[in-house]
Amino acid sequence: MNWLTALLRRPDIGWADALDIAIVSFLLYELLVLIRGTRAVQMALSGGFLLLLYFLSQWLQLETVNWVIRNLAAYVVFAIIVLFQADIRRALAHFGRAPFFRYFERAEHADETIEELVTAATNLAARRTGAIIVLERQIGLRNYIEGGIPLDAMITYDLLSSIFQAASPLHDGAVIIQGDRIAAAACFLPLSVNPRVSRDLGTRHRAALGLTEENDALAIVVSEETGAISVAMGGGLERNLSADALRTRLATLLGYRRRRIRRAEEARSSLA
Repeated sequence: MNWLTALLRRPDIGWADALDIAIVSFLLYELLVLIRGTRAVQMALSGGFLLLLYFLSQWLQLETVNWVIRNLAAYVVFAIIVLFQADIRRALAHFGRAPFFRYFERAEHADETIEELVTAATNLAARRTGAIIVLERQIGLRNYIEGGIPLDAMITYDLLSSIFQAASPLHDGAVIIQGDRIAAAACFLPLSVNPRVSRDLGTRHRAALGLTEENDALAIVVSEETGAISVAMGGGLERNLSADALRTRLATLLGYRRRRIRRAEEARSSLA
């Protein structure tokens, strides 16, 4: 029983240990957020499987399997560097952008993003220019982004309006937004196969419904025929939204703070 008592005995945890655990947990969280929706997820799963197989081979005394994994470990590291050099550069740039300050500035950027999206949607609706703008949330949309034209540009209503002009080579497809950046344009989305979808809806609305049926993304759709603004989420569609209704809906669905939006509305009413 002495070995069981020694196993269950908890060592004293000081402030340095707690800080150490907190830093490692934060780094692991940032790493998981960074690789979400990328090919690195499959690579991480494969690495976890090999690690499990390594310990299993030690426990079952599978000498040949253990020898193969130990000798392949060094080559796997070089293979990861070669195959994922672009993702590694992106990760280093991500960690070099002071992530602590990013959380303090997120609400400010979120409000600016909402205003740019609302302005772009209302301008496109006034000209009856069809558009579909997808906002990534928790589930990554990397597969659809890679099928489009990468942009990695700031969100501005001028850029969104120019993308969906009929003369633009990027107007045919959807714009996908990650955070406060336009990730790609001309992205093709899966069409909804739900038989209960109204036949009055066109391809853009069906594409928005098809995407939101598969994940938690949010899609803003501007009808080319009527100029109506709609929001698709969770396989459902909210139609004929005004600018104020769209602003409030985006703030609610995306989980952003609404205090700054109310200030913007009060400022506009005072100027009027």
